[in-house]
Amino acid sequence: MGVPGPFPGSPGRPDAPVPDREEVDRALARLGAEYEAIETSLLALQDHAGRRLLEGADLAGTTKERWAAAERSITVLWSLFDAYTAALEKARELRERRRWPSPEDLAELTELLHGEGVTVPGAAAAGGGAESGPARLSERFSLEGLVERMNGLYARSLDVIVAADAVWLALPARIDLLSAELQRTRSLAHSVGVRPGEHPAGDDLERITDELVRLRAQVIADPLAFWVSSSTGSSAPGGGRADTARYDRAARALEDIRREVAAVLDVRQDAERRLMQLRDVLSRADRTLTEARQARGEVLAKIAASEVPAVSGPSTALHEQLAAAADYRRRSQWHRLSPLLDSLEERAEDELHRARESLTAVTAPLAVRAELRGRLDAYKAKVGRHGMAQDPLLTERYDVARRMLWSAPCDLRAAEQAVWRYQQAAAEALVPQQLEGRGES
Repeated sequence: MGVPGPFPGSPGRPDAPVPDREEVDRALARLGAEYEAIETSLLALQDHAGRRLLEGADLAGTTKERWAAAERSITVLWSLFDAYTAALEKARELRERRRWPSPEDLAELTELLHGEGVTVPGAAAAGGGAESGPARLSERFSLEGLVERMNGLYARSLDVIVAADAVWLALPARIDLLSAELQRTRSLAHSVGVRPGEHPAGDDLERITDELVRLRAQVIADPLAFWVSSSTGSSAPGGGRADTARYDRAARALEDIRREVAAVLDVRQDAERRLMQLRDVLSRADRTLTEARQARGEVLAKIAASEVPAVSGPSTALHEQLAAAADYRRRSQWHRLSPLLDSLEERAEDELHRARESLTAVTAPLAVRAELRGRLDAYKAKVGRHGMAQDPLLTERYDVARRMLWSAPCDLRAAEQAVWRYQQAAAEALVPQQLEGRGES
């Protein structure tokens, strides 16, 4: 709805001359165009989809209050438009009396077109209670002032309608789509054991469901509570946007749950393979510990004066948890199986590493004995290559070392000394031969 511009000789300029016939005709034409624009705007406001929704909705809160004020403003708008219509028709009738209006006619037309000659009831003048001030029975307006008053009422009413309609267009449909996605996620979650009271994500699904139900009901009843006015200070009706913060939070929470359910699905698909691998790792750890215990008994029997560490048995706790994991799989409790498998895989590897370290520590004396045996035989072969295998001293020291290393229990410290003495004797016997060989060359 536009506001007419000032006319020549408008009120506030008492010394303005009376317009001639052409000026009056131009003013009537302009007011006629203004009338058509106002009528079109009012009819469009009357037929606006947002208005029909507001009239049929069970409103609450801010929207209920503002729509009640807007309805009063619309009623006043039509009253003011009727007054504007009557004043314009009166001016047209006066102009159509004569082709060449008299000075008296022009003076009367001037008063009608530019003076405050339109009387409206006090309630309409106050904008249906929209403005403060003492109540008056009636008030007089110029046509220009009447249009300005109608423009203000129209803008406020349209702002309520456009904002409510924008929220209704933006949020309920999106909430419904999210609710449908929520139902699909919930069905899938239940199939993998993600249920309320059994899994945190199941409780979150219930909270999101309740939140979406509440949010939709509040959006339908009070759309203006979800409207954020434009921060640019625009005065255009509907300047702003729908507040989607609560919807966005629910959407993000649902996406987190979907990822959680997808992870549980991965566990279900991969559970048997992971359980088999866990059984294999724990079985290897148990076999290694059994081997370590057997080796410890052999070491204690064959090696004298040696400190052999004790060997613990298989981890009862790990085997119990493995049984629990298999039970979770049978019962399709994937949400409980997932964290348990993660923990078991790490601990089972640690158990196998511990078993291997235990076997290494227990068999260390046997490894030392084997190394000494190898060293003794290596030196005997070296002595034999130099033709000194029958040397009495070497033969004696070899026999002593061999008896120590091949007897049980074996004293590793004494055997190591015997091997060292044999090495020394062999080295001393080989020196003269090496010197003779260099002399002959």
